[in-house]
Amino acid sequence: MPAKKYIIQLSRDERSELSAVAAKQRGDAQRQRRAKILLRTDQGSEGPAERDAVIATALGMPTRQVERLREHAAEAGPLAALERRPSTRIFQRKLDGRGEAQLIALTRSDPPEGRARWTLQLLADRLVGLEVVERIDDNTVGRVLKKMNSSLI
Repeated sequence: MPAKKYIIQLSRDERSELSAVAAKQRGDAQRQRRAKILLRTDQGSEGPAERDAVIATALGMPTRQVERLREHAAEAGPLAALERRPSTRIFQRKLDGRGEAQLIALTRSDPPEGRARWTLQLLADRLVGLEVVERIDDNTVGRVLKKMNSSLI
C-alpha cells in the first residue's frame, strides 16, 4: 500500500478544539462529522491514525469523502477544514436586461389565440421562438418574473 500523501498531525490545541466540536450535543452535524474524521486520522503522538476505509465504515460514508477531507485539512489546516469550501461555480444568467424587458413586454401583450392568459411554459416557448434565448425552462421564467414583482405570478 502506498504511503499517504496527506498526513494530519494535530497539535494539542487543535485536538482539544476538534474534540469540543465533536462532543457538542447541538450544532452543525457536518462540522461534528468532519471533526470526528480529523480526530481519527490524526497521526500525531496522541492520535489513533486510523485508515480511511476504517473511518468511512465506522461513520457510514464513502472512503473518498474521508480522503478529500484529509487532503483539504492538510492544505488549509484542520480547523479550516471544518467549514464548507466556498463554491467556485459561476452561474450564467439566462436572461440579461434586454431579455427580461422582452419577457415583460410579452406578459403585457395579448395571450396566444385560444388562451385566456399567459402560462410560464407559453412564455418560455415564445422566448425561444423569438430567439431571445436558445432554451429556457418555465421555472426560470417564473423566477425572473417573481424577482421583478410581476403580477403574472
